[in-house]
Amino acid sequence: MTRSVYVTGIDRGDGRQVVELGVMELLTRQVDRVGVFRPLVHDGPDRLFDLLRARYRLSQDPATVYGMDYHEASALQAEKGTDELVSQLVERFLRVAREYEVVLVLGTDYSGTQLPDELALNARLANEFGASVIPVVGGKGRTAESVRAETRNAYRAYEALGCNVLAMVVNRVAAEERASIAERLAARVPVPCYALPDDPALAAPTVAQITHALGGTVLLGDDAGLARDALDFVFGGAMLPNFLNALTPGCMVVTPGDRADLVVGALAAHSAGTPPIAGILLTLNERPSEGILTLACRLAPGTPVISVAGNSFPTAAELFGLEGKLNASTPRKAETALGLFERHVDTGDLLARIALARSSRVTPMMFEHDLLEQARADRRRVVLPEGTEERVLRAADVLLRRDVCDLTLLGDTEVIRRKAADLGIDLSSTQLIDPVNSELRQGFAELYARLRAHKGVSVELAYDVVADVNYFGTLMVQEGLADGMVSGAVHSTAATIRPAFEIIKTRPDTSIVSSVFFMCLADKVLVYGDCAVNPDPNAEQLADIAVQSAVTAARFGVEPRIAMLSYSTGTSGSGADVDKVREATKLVRESRPDLRIEGPIQYDAAVAPSVAATKLPDSEVAGRATVLIFPDLNTGNNTYKAVQRSAGAVAVGPVMQGLRKPVNDLSRGALVSDIVNTVAITAIQSQGEELPA
Repeated sequence: MTRSVYVTGIDRGDGRQVVELGVMELLTRQVDRVGVFRPLVHDGPDRLFDLLRARYRLSQDPATVYGMDYHEASALQAEKGTDELVSQLVERFLRVAREYEVVLVLGTDYSGTQLPDELALNARLANEFGASVIPVVGGKGRTAESVRAETRNAYRAYEALGCNVLAMVVNRVAAEERASIAERLAARVPVPCYALPDDPALAAPTVAQITHALGGTVLLGDDAGLARDALDFVFGGAMLPNFLNALTPGCMVVTPGDRADLVVGALAAHSAGTPPIAGILLTLNERPSEGILTLACRLAPGTPVISVAGNSFPTAAELFGLEGKLNASTPRKAETALGLFERHVDTGDLLARIALARSSRVTPMMFEHDLLEQARADRRRVVLPEGTEERVLRAADVLLRRDVCDLTLLGDTEVIRRKAADLGIDLSSTQLIDPVNSELRQGFAELYARLRAHKGVSVELAYDVVADVNYFGTLMVQEGLADGMVSGAVHSTAATIRPAFEIIKTRPDTSIVSSVFFMCLADKVLVYGDCAVNPDPNAEQLADIAVQSAVTAARFGVEPRIAMLSYSTGTSGSGADVDKVREATKLVRESRPDLRIEGPIQYDAAVAPSVAATKLPDSEVAGRATVLIFPDLNTGNNTYKAVQRSAGAVAVGPVMQGLRKPVNDLSRGALVSDIVNTVAITAIQSQGEELPA
């Protein structure tokens, strides 16, 4: 039977979109077919559904998402009664429920709906849908005691109406009172109660939203600048020195368009990172001269300068009434919202209460969810040597907002701060180190000289070597100042991993460093090794790669069934290449009899049950292989790329294995999501000893 979760509230302004997004994230971790249903909808775009559809790649027809609009519902209820209204909504819900493993139901919003007793209607719909309920109570601007009382009353109301209440969420409470509110509620309400603090970044409008709301004209600025959150408003009227002292991080400067001195001063401060601003809003429909605009563009490329027609007073009145909204055009707000939800909600317990059986299929999104969850469970520090690269900074933004791990960025710190400011990224919680000027440089040089003394490396030479960001980052890992390193977005594979070979070296139980890719297909995850490091491993090395890959697979939730690939299956072929694979298979069986392995075997016999039934009918691996070991780099690299491009698979990696401490390489074409996944994998690799396969 389809399970469904009904997120509802008791009044306006509870910010429940954060909870709805968080619950969707949980559901998509467990199953790959999640439907959405909103019983009642207002005219106009549904920003939250647009966000869910974009973020979770939902294929659901938008026409099936909605029951009916509020006007239709109100008229139907007045004419034929609540029973008829509920009956029609149930019928429309069931059309969705039949198509999906689980449905997320988005309750009514209490916004001028003209529906009597909206809470009772939500409760009845939840019961008729067979849905469990998560009520959300708004806490913004309210005392702790009133929030606690409101939450208890809301629970009693839904429970009295027959609802299965999974948990209560109190949202937007004062940060300093969050813990005490949660503690008091835990003692008074018989279901889990989660308290989420108010986050200014979520309520802050973006520069793009401000521009749209005020009918402004963009004079300068790019998409990244328009996506910045306006965390504060600073109105310019004072002389420049006093004005600069009033600037706050992330503020929107509002000033008459003829104050060129304040425009240039604010942008100069932004360029220096003292402090980074969201943008500038020019009033009175006055525009600076072309010369000033040219200077502004050079001072802070990408920073928005917006012109509006009104004067400062009515503009201020409109600005203070604006509030940020979660939608498809604000992906960074979504990351912030999910980080907030995951920090303050016991997601494991909530999933258990939903009692949703995990799908037997594992989609790329489910695999990526699991990576972030595993990394977050035991927080680690990862060093990113390419701290001035835009993709790395954007990935850092996601990782920080989602609270996945601690980060250290290497590079010229002023350049990093300036680029982060231009991208609207807050690095206040991130460690920034310039290897050239770091106090660690001399000690690292002495350590590297000792490690490479047999190669004639002096301290003087080492002092120059360790200024390289990859050597410096590797030495941080070696010395325990970071738990792992990820590089390669702008460096070659050799530049990334050579320092690891020289400094960290291989584990004592392995003879070779190798790599795997996690190949995320539509319904499963396969592990391919080695597709990135070893050109032509011999039988002993191939056996070592197979064992390492099985251990890596098990650590990341893939049950290892190893296929040692060749152009021949079983005993049907001969020759040096087949014999190498046959010998490697034998060595694995001798050293790790607990592992399930088959080889030599062709790719189709390894993954296709119908082919396996003909070629190796008695094999427990054939047709079900999850770890595929290629005989050489040429075969492996071409195969992973062919599957990636032809089958639309998501290739996560390469993930290095066999090193004493984790260092991972990126493709120079890596996307932001690739970097996020690789950092999460690196953090997980550093979490204690590797698990047995």
